[in-house]
Formats: sequence, structure tokens, C-alpha cells
Amino acid sequence: MKNITYWQQAAGDKDRNYVAQCINNDVILNGPGEYGHFNDYYEQYTLNDVSSRKITDLNRFCNEIKEGDIIVLRLGTNEVLGVGVVIGEYEWIDYFGDVDGWDLQHTRRVKWLWSGNKKFSTYTLKQGDTTQKLTSKEVIEWIECLDLKSSENREIKILPLNQKYHIPFSVIEESLFSFGVSDISIRNLSNEFNSLVRIASWYTKYDNPSEFETVSHLTVPLLKNLGWTPQKMAIEWRNVDIALFENLPRKDENLSVVIEAKKKDSSCLSAFSQAEGYAKDKNNCQRLIVTDGLRYGVYLKDKTTNEFVLYAYVNLLRLQNSYPIYNCHGACEAFKAMTPEWDDYHQVEY
Repeated sequence: MKNITYWQQAAGDKDRNYVAQCINNDVILNGPGEYGHFNDYYEQYTLNDVSSRKITDLNRFCNEIKEGDIIVLRLGTNEVLGVGVVIGEYEWIDYFGDVDGWDLQHTRRVKWLWSGNKKFSTYTLKQGDTTQKLTSKEVIEWIECLDLKSSENREIKILPLNQKYHIPFSVIEESLFSFGVSDISIRNLSNEFNSLVRIASWYTKYDNPSEFETVSHLTVPLLKNLGWTPQKMAIEWRNVDIALFENLPRKDENLSVVIEAKKKDSSCLSAFSQAEGYAKDKNNCQRLIVTDGLRYGVYLKDKTTNEFVLYAYVNLLRLQNSYPIYNCHGACEAFKAMTPEWDDYHQVEY
């Protein structure tokens, strides 16, 4: 393949990765992207504590990668998860504004020609920057031996970018009222929500609080205003960060919800396996919630498979009506599923 540049593109790390979002959407992603299109708002990136090294990295991604170049999607320094060809120019796409807490709106479309899990020796791939030129002869020779012809003619996946996902809090208020939550509770929640947003915004800009602090200042106040009383909300109960009970006394057969909390800026959704482990032998526990205080992933037990499935996701600073990248509902359903009124045995469409 003459006159083609090979690039290696990181898709997160071993603790938090977005490989599936890249492969499923025919993209590679980079961030931070909150300030807008990199070329149009270049000064915003330089003035907002984005390091010079990251600026260089983003410039590679946005301006140096060219259509027809080959992308190797990597994790760490020895795993390749995808090989694809770049289609088109750099785009800023808000659809990827929250990928498990990362703002990754800088987007390049890539038609993946191979996906899987190919492992090489440690440090075969470069560590460090998200976007780098691929220099490993071993990896390039492996790519050139792949049979990629069969995938070249497939259509690139279409992103649902014409849909509006962002919603105001008033939409959530109406949704909760229709669900049966009292008007007084909704007004209290509305007042508290503004406070939570201010605290969460402050944390995002100026501090990185402990897990205990985010639970105290964000999660517990939210749950109280969604209707959970202190009697039915136990903190650090038998290794569970927060346990919610349908009835009293607080014992296993009355356990309704397990909540696993993570430190802010950690992977929120990666806490699922730990929460699932706590709830696995609790037959009445039909809901799991994972959170860093700012973001909440709500899992419901599927009545057919008896497995927990991601049902809804909400970011307090970025309210959306759905999250197609996770194939789940958004803020309205997340808030409803976190209330005491939620019927654990209600049939839900996923």
C-alpha cells in the first residue's frame, strides 16, 4: 500500500475503553472535545489548560490523518482490536460527548476492515499519545497479510446525527409526574437538582473529590429527593456502598437496589461487575446503579435471561433523552428507575 500512512489509535485503556463504540459506529475518537471543533476553536483549547502535548496529539488526529490512511485500533502496547481505512475528513460530533464520562467529540470515520483481538509482544505498539504514526514493521506486515478485500465494499455505518438528544430538566419533571411522583417531591427535586449541578460543575472544573465525598454531596441528596427515606437507604451496608430497601427491616429479602459508587472521573460503567457480584444471590434485588456522583448507569434484571442489562444512563451535566451509543434510555427513564415507585416487576422495553 504505497503513499498510505499507518496510524495507531488508542481506544482508552485496560480499565476503561471505548473499543465497542469505535467498532460499532465506524469511528475513531479523541478528546477533550468540549470546546468545539478543534480548528474553529483552537484558541479555546490552548487557553483552557489543555497541554501542549495534547494539542499536538489533537492536531495529528484532526489534520494530519488523511482519507485512505490505515488505522490500527489499540489497547495498551500489545493488543490490536481493529484495522480500518479512513473515510472523509475530520468532524466534531456532539453525539460522542459522553462516552463513559469522556468528551470525545473529535471524530474520524473509519471503515473497519478487520476486528478481533490480535496480541503482540509488549511495547510492539507505542504507549503515550492517543494518535501516533505506526512504526512497527511486525504489525504492518501482519496487516498486509490480512484478507481485507471482502470488507472494502461494505457501506459505512450511518450515525443518527439528525436526532435531538439533549433535553431540559422540565421534560424530566413532566415524565416523573406522569409516572406518579408527587408534585411536591418533583418541586423539591427541581430545587435540589440545581444545587447538584452547581456542585458537580465545581468538581469538574476545580477538584477531584473522593468517592465518599461524591456519595455524600451528590448521590445521597439525589436519592432523598427522589423519595428514598433514610430508614430505607443504608450506606456502606455489608460491603455495598448504598443499599436501598423496598421494606423494613433492612435485610437481604427486602433489598431492592444495589448502588456501587466510584471516584469521580473513574469509569462509571466498569463498576457493574462489582455491583452485580453483590446482587447475584439477592433474589429480590432487580436494580443495580453504578455512579461517580455525576453519572448514573441503571441496570435492570432481564426476566428472560435473569441477567442485568443496562436500561438507562444519565449525566447530571448533560441530560439526554436516550444514549444510542449504549443502546439504552436516557435521563427520564433513569430518574424513574431510581425512584421507590419503580415497579421491579413492570415489563420494560429495552
